[in-house]
Amino acid sequence: VQLQASGGGSVQAGGSLRLSCAASERGFSMFAMGWFRQAPGKEREFVATITSSGGSTYVADSVKGRFTISRDNAKNTLYLQMNSLKPEDTAVYYCGTRTSTTGSSRAWEYAYWGQGTQVTVSS
Repeated sequence: VQLQASGGGSVQAGGSLRLSCAASERGFSMFAMGWFRQAPGKEREFVATITSSGGSTYVADSVKGRFTISRDNAKNTLYLQMNSLKPEDTAVYYCGTRTSTTGSSRAWEYAYWGQGTQVTVSS
């Protein structure tokens, strides 16, 4: 499975960005997916996860109320809508896919990863 993340960029605090993650496989709809981020000098951090059907989502407390994860299985694409961005959201954002239908906040439970897209939020 190949994942291609895009949509990152530089924004001012309070701005918005929408990240996309396109999957190469037709079986995309079978698996749960998630977004993680990694800031310089820090470990990879869970952001959000979604079940294979898209019927259930879970987001980290640090982004709750600001970020929304969604997916379009017809387009083999995962999204992360990020609103009210803060400087502490600055990181490289990675999408990942599991080999299970249920979501997870644990990075080691993801089998495939995209290459990452940089998000920079200035104050």
